[in-house]
Amino acid sequence: MPKAIAVEIIATRIQELRGKKVMLDRDLAKLYGVPAKVLNQAVKRNIKRFPGDFMFQLSWEEAESSRSQFVTLKQGKNIKYLPYAFTEQGVAMLSSVLNSERAIQVNILIMRAFTKLREILLTHKELAAKIDALEKKYAEHDETIKVIFEAIKQLLEPPVKEKKIIGFHA
Repeated sequence: MPKAIAVEIIATRIQELRGKKVMLDRDLAKLYGVPAKVLNQAVKRNIKRFPGDFMFQLSWEEAESSRSQFVTLKQGKNIKYLPYAFTEQGVAMLSSVLNSERAIQVNILIMRAFTKLREILLTHKELAAKIDALEKKYAEHDETIKVIFEAIKQLLEPPVKEKKIIGFHA
């Protein structure tokens, strides 16, 4: 799979929870080619490497919400354990916990995906700022253009001639 396509696929699995860009344990496990249970056991054995800003466990509401967004379970199946969400730093730390060649390669692609998302977000912010500046700059031009059009309309209308009244006035 070409790197660009892989980064695009990984980027679709990054979601925002609690104001942070994260990847869920089940998505990471698929990418690393291990069961989610194995990934979580490796994390629990090295829990000191994963403080709260690197990894957190989802609430039941968040788990149901993420499940409905990325339908991963078959109909009728329920989740037994609350999934873990890993921030970019947590994903980087996973490479030290999962020591395989595939884990290293996947981690590189994931880091590229996070970087690409940051670049896209920055580009959108810059674009929004430029559009706001243009709107402010040309807002006063709208009124000026309206006045100009009114003046042109008045010039295009034929002048109204006053009728002279013939006869005597009492």
